[in-house]
Amino acid sequence: MDSLGIGIIGGGYMGKAHAVAMAAVGAVFNTRLRPRLEMVAASSDASAERYRAAFGFARATGDWRTLVADPAIDAVIIAAPQATHRAIAEAAAAAGKHILCEKPLAGTLADAEAMGAAAHAAGIVHMTGFNYSRTPATQQARRMIADGRLGDLTYLRIEHTEDFLADPDAPPDNWRINGRQNGTMYDLAAHPINAALALGGPIDALIADIATVHPTRPGPDGPVTVSNDDQAQFMCRFASGARGHVLASRTATGRKMGYAYDIYGTKGAVRFDQEDQNALWYYDMTDPPEICGFRKILTGPAHPDYLQFCQGPGHGTGYQDQIIIEARDFLEAIADGAARWPSFDDGIAVARITDAAFQSHESGAWVSV
Repeated sequence: MDSLGIGIIGGGYMGKAHAVAMAAVGAVFNTRLRPRLEMVAASSDASAERYRAAFGFARATGDWRTLVADPAIDAVIIAAPQATHRAIAEAAAAAGKHILCEKPLAGTLADAEAMGAAAHAAGIVHMTGFNYSRTPATQQARRMIADGRLGDLTYLRIEHTEDFLADPDAPPDNWRINGRQNGTMYDLAAHPINAALALGGPIDALIADIATVHPTRPGPDGPVTVSNDDQAQFMCRFASGARGHVLASRTATGRKMGYAYDIYGTKGAVRFDQEDQNALWYYDMTDPPEICGFRKILTGPAHPDYLQFCQGPGHGTGYQDQIIIEARDFLEAIADGAARWPSFDDGIAVARITDAAFQSHESGAWVSV
């Protein structure tokens, strides 16, 4: 089996998740390529060294440029703030490194498109990190839609709601409340937009409302102004003719991981909630009236990417397993020499919807995508 040198830029929440995934993916999926944790980069030499020791990397650096230029690095995982994504991706593409970039692909549509152009010009494998779409339940939902079990889709309601900024008196991390790229539209909304495109297909037009729920928050020297959005919603029209509604919020009191959807079709419906990620609810209109109703489907070995983690139905997969599935997809794409969904192109599609939503909010009108 061939070894693949992995470099991860960023050692925080997602950096750790990707490091754990790359350490485990070969054993879980028996991949053709076996990743080697070669180098981690962080904002300083000291923090990078801490991540190296904790996660099992061979080397560490406080400069991501050193990592990208290193000949032992075959693939780069970008788990740094989105404002840095373009510069890193363009340098990695120019160096011929394959790239897995965390969502959102970039902090602006122009940057996302530039990253896509660089990746295509270099002929590298590129992927955007939309991990929630990889749960066995959501993969099963996509399969059921593609197989026509729901008939023609008529309406999709998709959300990503959390409450980490629901308390107006809680002092936040300053980076979260400053800069459009750190607001809810670029942070949380990227996931339900990706889900809308994956489950419902292309979106033709939308009308959006974007809001700052708590305009100020407490700071050490007095109130701090919030310069970005806390919640966002838009109605949309899909190319298929279906209608939809997408909601994202970081002030949704009581919600911890509210990546959820209801999808209705002419033959049936499905419902899902990430807080119960191992269950998919399915309604079949062909059932007789006396037993017609939503049924709970517990994920098990018959569902996509479940068996490799556990042989027992109903035992369930977790958050980290989504990242391991993502790692498998990335490695297999490199082995095959072709990008897999969701590629940079899919990240650009999400950025295009995000950009249209801001245009709509500012104009108060429907916007074509």
